[in-house]
Amino acid sequence: MLRPILILLTLLCSANTFAGNHDLQWARGAVWYQIFPERFRNGSIENDPVKARVVGERDWDWQVHPWTSDWYALQPWEQQRNEDFYEMVFDRRYGGDLVGVIEKLDYLHELGVDVIYFNPVFEAPSLHKYDASSYHHIDNNFGRNREGDWRIILNETNDPKSWTFTNADSVFLTLIKQAHHKGMRVVIDGVFNHCGTQFWAFQDIVAKQQESKYAGWFDVKRWDDPTTPGVDEFDYHGWWDYKGLPEFREDNKGLVAPVREYFFSITRRWMDPNGDGDPADGIDGWRLDVANEVNPLFWEDWQTLVKSINPAAITVGEIWGDAAEWVGGKRFDITMNYPVAKAVVDFFADRATQTSATEFGRELARVRSLYSERTNLLMMNLVDGHDTDRMASMIMNPDRNYDRQAGVRANPDYNPVKPDETARKIHKLITLFQMTYIGSPMIYYGDEAGMWGGDDPDDRKPMIWPDLKYEDETYTAVLPHLKARDEVKFDSEMFTYYKKLISMRHQNTPLRVGSIETVLEDNDRQLYGFLRIYDGEQILILLNNSASTEVVEISVDWPGVSQAVDLLSEKKYGIEQGVLNLTLDPFAGAILKKK
Repeated sequence: MLRPILILLTLLCSANTFAGNHDLQWARGAVWYQIFPERFRNGSIENDPVKARVVGERDWDWQVHPWTSDWYALQPWEQQRNEDFYEMVFDRRYGGDLVGVIEKLDYLHELGVDVIYFNPVFEAPSLHKYDASSYHHIDNNFGRNREGDWRIILNETNDPKSWTFTNADSVFLTLIKQAHHKGMRVVIDGVFNHCGTQFWAFQDIVAKQQESKYAGWFDVKRWDDPTTPGVDEFDYHGWWDYKGLPEFREDNKGLVAPVREYFFSITRRWMDPNGDGDPADGIDGWRLDVANEVNPLFWEDWQTLVKSINPAAITVGEIWGDAAEWVGGKRFDITMNYPVAKAVVDFFADRATQTSATEFGRELARVRSLYSERTNLLMMNLVDGHDTDRMASMIMNPDRNYDRQAGVRANPDYNPVKPDETARKIHKLITLFQMTYIGSPMIYYGDEAGMWGGDDPDDRKPMIWPDLKYEDETYTAVLPHLKARDEVKFDSEMFTYYKKLISMRHQNTPLRVGSIETVLEDNDRQLYGFLRIYDGEQILILLNNSASTEVVEISVDWPGVSQAVDLLSEKKYGIEQGVLNLTLDPFAGAILKKK
């Protein structure tokens, strides 16, 4: 009952709940959940993508992909193409939309999610939406009126004063409202470094070349020469030289002035949609794609704008390494904590190259030392996401560098099959660590449902739901020698485990916002332990990262306490003369509290 009561009290505090809390108290230790919109839930088949906007006028009989089909099985229209699986899979659309997310808000609330983080939701032709054609509209396939929204988008001007709200925009605002009502925040992906070739300003310069009033928006290398008909000399910088993602132009202050103003307008639009000065109806923050590839001076000005609209909004930079110079408030509040993700995989998932408990603890301490205590409590502690193989498959494929050779597409030796029993135990152990460690844990959609898969695109399979029946997964389309057949279904045991851990986190203040102290590093047995401490209250976390049952004896400074209870198993353990004794199963842990 505690979590519903806390939510109710929060909602009753003021009508402006989601615009207050200026020091980001709400985000300390929050549980994040990442959603890849096209693959989460198809709530309305009426808005499903259409062939002309996915593959153009090409001659194969393209259709929306069956949600519950074998991921690696080729549909008839794919077989017509006679191409490699990984050449065709990016043309797939499964029809996931924001209507489906609204439909599953209760699922997220039951799980215990505090913050929903969306991969890009703006209008774009791709499945991933990192190639925006507009940032001031939600993708027309995500709402309830695909064709009506498309007509609005095609006919509007580019003056922010003329922008209206499409049906998909309204669905998104409804989602925000309903999420807020359930006590959840909404954070969206901001891709301000580059766009897609269908972006309205880029299309204008393609048509008008240097005569376009948007000619200065992009880093053009060469304009087309009208005296050479039939030859197109137009050339420009694309992100990492990929021409499908034109980069916006920068000067010594960051994005050039008109691009900057466009993104400032976008920021205002989605943070305070009705423009009344109260941001309670808007998003609660931004995750910024390839943030370190944009001049930090832009981010400093943008951060000032964000905080002027809503001081309680959170900004998250995508920085893959140490990020001390980027976070803490001047540029971003926090970053995605990839160094911790790498340390987790090195310790828990690897076998031959596994780091020791001491090395693990040392790396965690090093990363924490880069940031203030406040920032450490806010940091987004992911293990996997849309840019990596899934956690379960990381465990099945140990002893690689993080996010390298991470799927069949890049590595024919990669094992794509369903995780075995040992891998599931390690998955749970990692989750136990993630949900008790300092910071804000992030779940990649479907990990709690038992999903597995290699790096992009295999990490972006349709979400597994308990109300749907799925075909078995086979692998011969990508690995002809691999004859495995794996059952695909919602893992209710894993879901219950996640739910229980998150509930413990919500009910025990030290697990959310406490400080941290390492108390056990046993390299011979790969045992690791730490305390979470808040206002005199302590919770002890012990982890057995080995295949052997281990007896643990550990000193605890709990005067007058003769017993501890494991919040996971509810078992009680005696404390004699300040020493706690317990037995840990292979790849298992305990969350111990004074009894």
